[in-house]
Amino acid sequence: MFQVGQDEFGYMLADILKQNNVDNSGMRFDPNARTALAFVTLRADGEREFMFFRNPSADMLLTESELDKDLIRKSSIFHYGSISLIEEPCRSTHLEAMKVAKEAGCILSYDPNLRLPLWPSAEAAREGIMSIWDQADIIKISEEEITFLTGGEDAFDDNVVLTKLYPQNLKLLLVTEGSEGCRYYTKEFHGRVHGVKVEAVDTTGAGDAFVGGLLNSLAANPELYKDEKKLREALLFANGCGAITVTEKGAIPALPTKEAVVKILDGVSTAN
Repeated sequence: MFQVGQDEFGYMLADILKQNNVDNSGMRFDPNARTALAFVTLRADGEREFMFFRNPSADMLLTESELDKDLIRKSSIFHYGSISLIEEPCRSTHLEAMKVAKEAGCILSYDPNLRLPLWPSAEAAREGIMSIWDQADIIKISEEEITFLTGGEDAFDDNVVLTKLYPQNLKLLLVTEGSEGCRYYTKEFHGRVHGVKVEAVDTTGAGDAFVGGLLNSLAANPELYKDEKKLREALLFANGCGAITVTEKGAIPALPTKEAVVKILDGVSTAN
């Protein structure tokens, strides 16, 4: 569920989803606000800097009455970020959508996707992101986000992750480490899955590709997080998704097909 403006950018996004066989029936078009824009500039190493135009944009104005609750109830996974928590009415809409999803038995997947320039302050960002932390089944964070959310503690310390960022009801916590791969934590086990080495051109969309790859595996096997061997295989696949994405410019155009990921992982082991 998301809202765009009744403008060229909004219609373009709807068409891209349709072209890729994604059900876009949950999209809403606001005739009175523009589609949010994010401009990405690349550094020499392929890392990004963002500039946003939302004043306010259509996504910020989505209301509870515009939610397609039946569509949410029919889903197996409800994935969300934290940007929609910044302002009303979108915040209340986000919380209601989570409530509907949880009551319907959906897996709740949370990627905070910290974008500090959008928040009023760093403290507001920290409080907002953590306000729904204990409701997720799966959380994906980056090393930088660990440092931010814990007030500067060591992002590589398993004890920090498990004591500060692993709520009681969580099923799976993932920490992405860029080209190095990812770490995983469950109540029963934790470990690391190595990355897939590629030449990075543009890291935009790598985290989303990683999450998309994992959730694709999870949709086929909702109990995946209970079997470490299967989880490691799914995480290697997710790492492959992220790796391919950084080899091309742009976010959506760089997203890989399943066949491309299988090809790049041919012969690659999950062993560290």
